[in-house]
Amino acid sequence: MKIGVPKEIKPQENRIGLTPESVKILTANGHEVLIENNAGYEAGFENNQYISSGAKIIDQAEDIFNDSDIIVKVKEPQVDEIKMIRENQIIFTYLHLAAAKELTKGLIDTKSICIAYETVTDDKGRLPLLAPMSAVAGRMSVQAGAHCLEKNQNGRGLLLGGAPGVDPGNVVILGGGVVGENAAIIATGMRAKVHIVDKSEKRLDELCKMFGDKIIPNLSEKTDIEKLISNCDLLVGGVLIPGAEAPKLITKDMLKKMKRGSVIVDVAIDQGGCVETSKPTTHANPTFIIDDIVHYCVANMPGGVPRTSTIALNKATLPFLSKLADKGYKEVLSNDLNFQAGLNIFKGEVTHKAVADAFGYDYFPPDTALVN
Repeated sequence: MKIGVPKEIKPQENRIGLTPESVKILTANGHEVLIENNAGYEAGFENNQYISSGAKIIDQAEDIFNDSDIIVKVKEPQVDEIKMIRENQIIFTYLHLAAAKELTKGLIDTKSICIAYETVTDDKGRLPLLAPMSAVAGRMSVQAGAHCLEKNQNGRGLLLGGAPGVDPGNVVILGGGVVGENAAIIATGMRAKVHIVDKSEKRLDELCKMFGDKIIPNLSEKTDIEKLISNCDLLVGGVLIPGAEAPKLITKDMLKKMKRGSVIVDVAIDQGGCVETSKPTTHANPTFIIDDIVHYCVANMPGGVPRTSTIALNKATLPFLSKLADKGYKEVLSNDLNFQAGLNIFKGEVTHKAVADAFGYDYFPPDTALVN
């Protein structure tokens, strides 16, 4: 198959869909890989590395979309890219459609086959292609939040880890999944006081075994969130409903209870955010202030560390891409229900229920759609 990798055009997005090492494996298996000129440059991957791995360098994204059976990206297709997607072409990338009505409609109209990294599952119901970027975002969330707490960033002027004779800051992490766990790794490492809120008692027990008395577990149904966040300096939103819009756990009214200059890092912003006042921002302009609370809502946080992120992402996605290229979408998706869970749009039909429900589209079960 021909696999095309265009340069990401979302603002400040410097990741790339394939590393040279991944290209080498795909070309060794007989596939042709097309890489847009300098697409990997900002992530530290040069054209000559891709050429040495067997790829062809293509000057124009349009030629890649025209000539490829599979388009491999990192972020969702932008407006100019949607115009280039062909009928029956496979799009393999992060999509986050439940929070993107216009994108969903645009992809439906292309009649392409859209497989979303973030809804592919494994046998334990986990999200293996979302996990590496969630881990990166979780670690970055505390790093970014600590920076935003500095006075010149309009924060409280507080050092998250404290100082001799000065108490550390309070961190509240909403969600004990991959984002929450990795946020806790950094926050506890900085010696902050860390609360983790989750709806699963079992998951909280796992986190307690992992972190010991370095964290304070809070079962969501027994926790007064408003009271908890009133004492926090940094709030990390890491909640997730796979494929669906994130629940709004923090309302605008709750912000009035928070300390002036405290910081919210809403990692769930890709799925609409878990804070009512959140709106997507970029690495160039990452923050805004509402009711004296600093909001950091960068929609592609791992794009700030593109080399680390690209390598981590490829370790997860390559086995799936290899199967897709070797056997074709129909055989692979029909026989692998975990991979099939990634199918969000199929030739004009919505095949992920959460996306259909979000926008009132008819839902077509993917196994039924694949038969037709």
